Amino acid sequence: MVRMSAEERRESVIRAATAEFARGGYFGTSTEAIAKRVGVSQPYLFRLFPSKKALFLEVVQRCMDDLVRVFEEAGEGLEGEEAVHAIGDAYTRVISERPEQLLMQMQMYVAVASAEQAGDRELGEAVRAGWMRLWDTVHGPLGAEVGGTTTFMAYGMLINCLVAMGFPADHRVWEGLSPQALAEGSERTP
Repeated sequence: MVRMSAEERRESVIRAATAEFARGGYFGTSTEAIAKRVGVSQPYLFRLFPSKKALFLEVVQRCMDDLVRVFEEAGEGLEGEEAVHAIGDAYTRVISERPEQLLMQMQMYVAVASAEQAGDRELGEAVRAGWMRLWDTVHGPLGAEVGGTTTFMAYGMLINCLVAMGFPADHRVWEGLSPQALAEGSERTP
């Protein structure tokens, strides 16, 4: 049996936590479930991450880092409509091939709303910072025009919601979200 290094074990905990938080959310996921999924004890988990919140924040950071990397790679050297299509297509692949990415995003937003109602702003600050990194990553390639970036991000959030609700690909609700409709919408936005 090959022993994992501390870094490999940490990575396995982050992957397990991503899957568990994506499924159950921040408040609905126990550290016991995460530890069990990875095959470690809770005390070991807390040696790697001092609290459930610290682990969730690490997962949030990783989720946003992954999306920023996807957007950067897709939009590299492109501008305008070409960038819209390339980044949009890359995002579509991410959420279809790695559904936990979409679910984790949705859980992040819910966790922020719940935590801030309870007076905890730390989660919100982390998620908002990640969101702004996404915004900034697409803003330049899309033409550095606020309306176009807003439209692109708004369509992305609509897509997140429709996918999370389980609308099939052939449902009429998707008709206005074709690449052509996305490009036309960004051109019409002031």
